[in-house]
Amino acid sequence: MKSEHPIADEVLDLVTIALSKGEHYMAYNNSLYFIDKDDVHFFSTKEEANDFSTANVSDRDNFSVLHFNSLKDVLEQIPYGESISHQLNLDPDANGLYNKDGNDFTDALIDHFESQQLSVFDKQLKTNFMNNDNLQYLTDNIKYMGFGETLKAELERNMGEGKGEFQLHFKAEINKKPFEATLNFRKSDSTDMYFFNNFHASLEKSNGEKNEQTFYLNKGKGVTAKEAYNLLDGRAVHKDLVTKEGQPYKAWIQLDFENKDKNNNFEVRQFHENYGYDLKTAVEKFAVAELNDPDKAKTLMQSLEKGNVQSVTIEKDGSSHKMFMEADPQYKKVTLYDSNMKMVAKESLEQFKSGIEKGSKEVKEGQENDKKKELKQATKPEKEKLEKKNGQSLLPKKRESKGKGLGVS
Repeated sequence: MKSEHPIADEVLDLVTIALSKGEHYMAYNNSLYFIDKDDVHFFSTKEEANDFSTANVSDRDNFSVLHFNSLKDVLEQIPYGESISHQLNLDPDANGLYNKDGNDFTDALIDHFESQQLSVFDKQLKTNFMNNDNLQYLTDNIKYMGFGETLKAELERNMGEGKGEFQLHFKAEINKKPFEATLNFRKSDSTDMYFFNNFHASLEKSNGEKNEQTFYLNKGKGVTAKEAYNLLDGRAVHKDLVTKEGQPYKAWIQLDFENKDKNNNFEVRQFHENYGYDLKTAVEKFAVAELNDPDKAKTLMQSLEKGNVQSVTIEKDGSSHKMFMEADPQYKKVTLYDSNMKMVAKESLEQFKSGIEKGSKEVKEGQENDKKKELKQATKPEKEKLEKKNGQSLLPKKRESKGKGLGVS
C-alpha cells in the first residue's frame, strides 16, 4: 500500500509550470507526511533527478523520483488516500473541491485545476509562480553545488529587490584552510528570471598565499564548492564536460599555476579519456583494503574523482597502515601519503605495492634478464638472428654524440 501524502496547492502549481518548461521528472521528499512546495524539485532528465536525490539523502530527507506528463500522473503516484479524502469532505462548505456527485477526491482536484488553467496563466499570477519557482530552483542549485542552505534568505531578499545583478558571499574552513566564494547572479534582460552564472573562489594556503579562480556554470552545472577547493589546492578533478558543439565528454581537469589566461584565471589542463589514465588500475597497484569491498571501492573511486585526498588502509605482511591517497592523472598514477600527510618517497613505495603488482614486476624483470642471458650466450650466427628478430635489433644501441656536449639518441 502506498503512503498517504497530503499535497500543498503550491506543489500542483509548480507541476503545471514544470510541464510548461519541459520538465517531466520530480524528486519529492517521501519521508514527510505533508508534501509542501519546498519538498519537491523538478528536472528535465531522470539522471539529474537521480543525482539530486542521491546527493541529498540525510537522516531527515529521503527523495523519490517520479516521471509525469500531467497533474493526474503526479496525483496517482503520490495519492491523497481514502482517509485524507474523508477528512476533507467532512465539511463540504470548507472544501471548495468537494464533489457532490460522488466522484473521488483526486478526480475532483484534477477537474478543478483543469478548469483553472486560464487563471493560472494569467500574466501577473504566472509571474508570481515563475518567481517562486526561480527562487526554489536557485536555492536548490546553490545547495546542490555545495554552498549549503544558509544563503537562502539573502538570495530571496536580493531577488525581491529586483536588482539587475547581485552577489552572495560564502565562507568556510576546509582542512584548516580558509575557503571563500563570491556567487554571482544576474537578471535576464527579457524576463524577471535570475541566473547563477559563476562564482569566484579563493583558497588561502598554509604559507599565507592565495589561489583564486572564477568557475563558470552551464545550465546550473559545473565545478562544485568542494571541487573548487581541491583544484585550488593543486589536485585534479574528473568532470563531465561539453564541447562548444554541445557534445558531452569526460576529462580530468587541473589548474596550471604557472600560466594565466586573459581574464587572469589560471589556465586549465585537461586529460581526456584517450590520454590513457586509468584510476582503478593506478589504485590497484597498492594493497588497498577498501578494494576488497565493492561498496567501499566505489566510494573510494568517486572520492578520488572529486579531487579529494582520501583515507585508505594498506594491508601488508599482516599489519594495517592508515594512509592517504590522491589521483595524479598527469603522471598516470596515484600519490600516496603516510598517516601524517607526508608524501611517501618513490623508493619507499614498493613496500606498499599489492602482490599482483609485485608479481607482475618480477615477471617482467625475469623476462628482461632471460633476454640478456640469451644474447650473452648466443654464437655469432645466433646473435645475428636475434638482432634481426622481428626486424628490430635486440642489442643495445651505441650512444652518438652530436656537436658539443652529450647527445642521447
